[in-house]
Amino acid sequence: MSKEREVGPALAAEFGLKPDEYQRILDRLGRTPNFTELGIFSVMWSEHCSYKSSKKHLSKLPTKAPWVICGPGENAGVIDIGDGLAAIFKMESHNHPSFIEPYQGAATGVGGILRDVFTMGARPVALLNALRFGDPAHPKTRRLVAGVVAGIGGYGNCVGVPTVGGETNFHPGYNGNILVNAMCVGVAPKDKIFYSAAKNSGDTIVYVGAKTGRDGIHGATMASAEFDEASEEKRPTVQVGDPFKEKLLIEACLELMQEDCIVAIQDMGAAGLTSSSVEMGGKGNVGVELNMDAVPQRETGMSAYEMMLSESQERMLVIIKPGREHIAHAIMEKWGLDAAVIGKTTNTGNLVLKHKGEIVCDIPIAPLSEDAPLYDRPYVYKDKRPIIDAASVPAPKDLGAALTQLLSCPDLASKRWIWEQYDRSVMGDTFADSGGDAAIVRLHGSNRALAICTDVTPRYVSADPYEGGKQAVAECYRNLSAVGATPLAITDNLNFGNPERPEIMGEIVGAIEGMAEACRELYFPVVSGNVSLYNETNGAAIPPTPAIGGVGLIDDLSQTATYRGMKTGDHILLIGATKGWLGASLYLRELHKREEGAPPPVDLALERKTAEFIRSQIKAKRVNACHDLSDGGLLVAAAELSMANNLGLTLDGAKAIPAHAFWFGEDQARYLIAAAPHEAAQIAAAAETAGVPCGMIGVSGGDAVRAEGLNASVASLRQAHEGWMPEFMAGGD
Repeated sequence: MSKEREVGPALAAEFGLKPDEYQRILDRLGRTPNFTELGIFSVMWSEHCSYKSSKKHLSKLPTKAPWVICGPGENAGVIDIGDGLAAIFKMESHNHPSFIEPYQGAATGVGGILRDVFTMGARPVALLNALRFGDPAHPKTRRLVAGVVAGIGGYGNCVGVPTVGGETNFHPGYNGNILVNAMCVGVAPKDKIFYSAAKNSGDTIVYVGAKTGRDGIHGATMASAEFDEASEEKRPTVQVGDPFKEKLLIEACLELMQEDCIVAIQDMGAAGLTSSSVEMGGKGNVGVELNMDAVPQRETGMSAYEMMLSESQERMLVIIKPGREHIAHAIMEKWGLDAAVIGKTTNTGNLVLKHKGEIVCDIPIAPLSEDAPLYDRPYVYKDKRPIIDAASVPAPKDLGAALTQLLSCPDLASKRWIWEQYDRSVMGDTFADSGGDAAIVRLHGSNRALAICTDVTPRYVSADPYEGGKQAVAECYRNLSAVGATPLAITDNLNFGNPERPEIMGEIVGAIEGMAEACRELYFPVVSGNVSLYNETNGAAIPPTPAIGGVGLIDDLSQTATYRGMKTGDHILLIGATKGWLGASLYLRELHKREEGAPPPVDLALERKTAEFIRSQIKAKRVNACHDLSDGGLLVAAAELSMANNLGLTLDGAKAIPAHAFWFGEDQARYLIAAAPHEAAQIAAAAETAGVPCGMIGVSGGDAVRAEGLNASVASLRQAHEGWMPEFMAGGD
């Protein structure tokens, strides 16, 4: 594709541009672009870079709060976490590359999200991921899982940043298009945040990091198109990562940031040198002039087109104050990295590229950055699914067998096989007792910590995008609260199919509007994010998957709760109301093969009230262990609590609703608490005062989980829970 060809509608179509978009380019320029210019327009106007189908609706998301320092629009979001510090974080997709080349696709996804965070001045302190794979029986699934997990571990472990949490699901809807969403959280002094906007004409543009090769050319275009039978031929559009080089780049950039020489800094991510230079110039309303001969290259004979569209990894673009270039050179040389002056900012407003003595590109930046096509695409909402009457759903013949089947199903089975391949303790600040609903990472040298999690329930979003969008945010809020953290802000990764289809656009709009309502009501703003569309193969879209990454603050690490900590004789309290909602539940899907029914409704006022109550009780140190209720309902959560503590439970079942609905219903805004008897009495009294539903449902002790019709040893439950993933990856059924 790098060989220059005649520019026209046919080439524009190959570059992913619609006929009207190509005409728009002709109108903006008043002439036909050359090959390089067309390539630059195509990547900047791709869905991946321009958000042309979603931007209109993303504006509905609340982005402000007193603790928000920088919301969407920069490389990552920034929030104030006190003591002069800021947390900087973002989640981003690497879906298409990971399907085509699992190891490098996932590895470079980790590398890219790290750069988004440290380019703003933060030292990365935690990585998370949210993974979705196809049916375990599909012939590609095992290979994709192995490659993706190895890529995430291979990059994160080598670069020396702990991978502390995430989630992994399986569903046939991802057979042709897996999802690999990576999240990174960093910490920086709040008065030392770096931004990407150029500020003046005449500043020096310095390229730093690794050399440019031909890998990843047109990666942004590939990420903005559907898959078909020929998709695996797109391997050349997948980047190749070097985590050791990234580690050097992190240290070099953080050292450079200690000097008074940076005007602006931007990583070279999607669309590489094109997006970084255009975004810096566009945000600062200045022109950019680059000398392509000066770009460090690892391959011979590269054209300007190839250099501008390459997505080679471990590279940054820095605008340096005039006369300070030697500082950048010295620091990069110290760390064994390239540093080259490749251009300057100008007052022309144009992107000008010079190569081998010729001007090979001269186009205005504004149409590239500010005037990309924006679409108000038509959308339709799907019909509401009927509410499932719990009494109409058959009860299990054997409660213990039903629980075992759920604990060993691909979605709920232990993912130990995955996370044991990740270094979770490097840097020494991953909280030793972490094992709760959110990861806990100590703020270095202090007794404070960040809590971090990723959440979404795609089957809820499939059933009702609006309620599913609300629930994704609410569950994230709940998981942070369950470890005692005050939820502060979220990042999102919106994964959907082809927005040109009204029913898919309806999913996008519905989910965003549900998320927006939840963020408003929970005071939980969105500060960064990513949109990944066209996730489908041969017209079959993935389940709508708006992944949410949340960050909360723990002011005192002695005031936390995790799954662990339950003691013999503890009372088990159920916080929240239980109606036995089985629509869109795992019980209905796994035991009755029915993916139907409306998902559980989300009462946001109740979510906030119960979460505030839970946090208050954890802060009062009355709680030994805490776990939120989600997939699989009450009995699954109780079994997980029991397995985490290697301690049995004796539970008392429901009286007013069908027993199986009580045990497996997925009603929202609920938690299980284990507390000593005298503390449990105080919690119950406080709950009554606060108007929060609370009831004692059991006592801890023994070596089995017991209830009416249930007597399952903790050991047998653990065997079922732990056994599926290793057996699957070893080639078992």
